[in-house]
Amino acid sequence: MNYLVDIILIALSAALINNFVLYYFVGICPFIGVSKKVDMAFGMGCAVTFVISIAAFLSWSITTMILIPGAPVTSFVGGFFLPDEVAAKIDLTVLSYIVYIFAISSSVQFVEMYVRKFFPALYKSFGVFLPLITTNCAILFACLTIMSNVAGVENPADAWDLGRSLILAFFGGVGFTIAIVIMSGIREEMEICDIPEPFQGAAITLVVGGIMALAFMGFTGVDSGLKKALTTNSTPEIHAEYRIASSEMDFSRYKGHGGSPPQRSMKVLRALQDRDFLIKDNYFFVRGSEEVCS
Repeated sequence: MNYLVDIILIALSAALINNFVLYYFVGICPFIGVSKKVDMAFGMGCAVTFVISIAAFLSWSITTMILIPGAPVTSFVGGFFLPDEVAAKIDLTVLSYIVYIFAISSSVQFVEMYVRKFFPALYKSFGVFLPLITTNCAILFACLTIMSNVAGVENPADAWDLGRSLILAFFGGVGFTIAIVIMSGIREEMEICDIPEPFQGAAITLVVGGIMALAFMGFTGVDSGLKKALTTNSTPEIHAEYRIASSEMDFSRYKGHGGSPPQRSMKVLRALQDRDFLIKDNYFFVRGSEEVCS
């Protein structure tokens, strides 16, 4: 359940809440340059989504297998030249920028060959912007985000797996597509508008982009609300320090101020006062209680 919640929150955050273009302001070059027509913008968004997904797969694999300390490939190769304990500490994350740019450029070349062969009209409409995906900082940003959540965590159990990384990359591309398609639709409408000459071109485009960023700020807090909604109804995990106190306890006996409860139920009363209890499947659990109270 927690894994599914994480996947949903990562997808929602990458696509809408923390949109790469409108929140982090990365990928502005194609966002401005290829947003004049909706069909061309949609094609660019699909190409970026495809490239960013491939680059995320490559970057996660390279990071976990080669770059981080204790990576299996690095430890295996280093074991031929260094003691095992030294080889296990080799940290190659300093090479991340070079490695990720190489992975991105390889992915872009693959996409360029595919689009040129099967979609020649779309390839011509992209012009120089398709090779420029190599330098699209949104893709590099996604790779670096994945690295920070794989190599930058103190507890290895908190490191992202391949599924989380691909979800971030794919829905980051979806968010880029949403932003650039909305921008292209607005720019098509602005072609028939009387825009003052000083604001024509990139100036009005940046103004519209800023207004779009303000609009997307309306999604702020949706992730926390959704997380609360998804986890509220889930059954709480009962830790070892919580012991069963009663299966059929009459709580009304302890709500009044008069009289004193039975001695064997004092722990339950203190738990009610301190709110130090859990309820699961009609069972009442008190921290540290060893006895079953009736």
